[in-house]
Amino acid sequence: MTVIAPAAPRWPDDWPRFGMGGASLGNIFAEYSEAEAQATFAAAWDAGVRYFDTAPWYGHGLSEHRLGTALWNFPRDQVFVSTKVGRIYEPARRGEDARVQWKGGLNFAVRYDYSADGFARSFEQSQLRLGQPSVDALIIHDLDQDYQGAAFEGHMAALVGSGLAYLHGLKAAGVISAVGMGMNTLADFARIAPWIDVDFFLVAMPYTLADQAALHGPMAECVRRGIKVVLGAPFASGLLAAPSAPGVMYAYQPATPEMVSKALAIEAVCLRHGVPLAAAALQFPLLHPAVVSVIPGAVSPEQVRSNAANVALAIPPQLWVDLKAANLIDPDAPTGA
Repeated sequence: MTVIAPAAPRWPDDWPRFGMGGASLGNIFAEYSEAEAQATFAAAWDAGVRYFDTAPWYGHGLSEHRLGTALWNFPRDQVFVSTKVGRIYEPARRGEDARVQWKGGLNFAVRYDYSADGFARSFEQSQLRLGQPSVDALIIHDLDQDYQGAAFEGHMAALVGSGLAYLHGLKAAGVISAVGMGMNTLADFARIAPWIDVDFFLVAMPYTLADQAALHGPMAECVRRGIKVVLGAPFASGLLAAPSAPGVMYAYQPATPEMVSKALAIEAVCLRHGVPLAAAALQFPLLHPAVVSVIPGAVSPEQVRSNAANVALAIPPQLWVDLKAANLIDPDAPTGA
């Protein structure tokens, strides 16, 4: 397949501070209609969102298809798009439901491949689903030891042997502008941050308002090495958006009573300052010198507009001082206060 490079590389020097993640519109926890998805993307554009992240894994291609439809309505040179590599899809056999882990999504069977050939196939499939000849950044997805289990070492060998070089070759040719890697757990982030050659990490959980365990390890490594960080789950799967909601999630699982209690305590401090918890959750990571963008998901125009308002809200510095005094955030966390 012939790929066409963007007019000029735009990353990693020109990062949108606020973007939108596409997992939810891949029907991760609930099913949303195409009309709801397109209304959400349109509202994001109207709210000033210019960075959209997606992945083949989100709904087994559904999220990419939906973003691709939305991109027809946006000036492509004004939009930053990232997607992910590491998974390849094949049509399910007739009569088989090959979908896993999603409420909805498309019926395609997945396999993993972190080699150059695997990344090339994954990228080509994403281009077709998005309806775009190229994207701005490609992100190595879910190469986590706990997630991959016994297959981890083989996948990492494929990445080091050819996959990473393939991605940097695309960047050198101007086909993409940045190479990223997703991080879901503190252990993997700490293991990989000191040595992997990437432009940025897309961090899902290890650094949020609820937990700064990565602060003195991998986040410090990112500062030392000049690697950017995009925060992909600033609401920590929902806990920092609505901690009192029934069945609230944390780290993609039902939140423990201890984490709910901590989030409610953080919320109480925020409310004393007249600040919504969601605003503090969105803005706190951006105070770290390595963090360049937060990309919360959204499933409705109202959520997008709320996120845009919260990321722009003025937060008094005393809020961060009070959170530290109450031992609710790490005393060394960068807050400017």
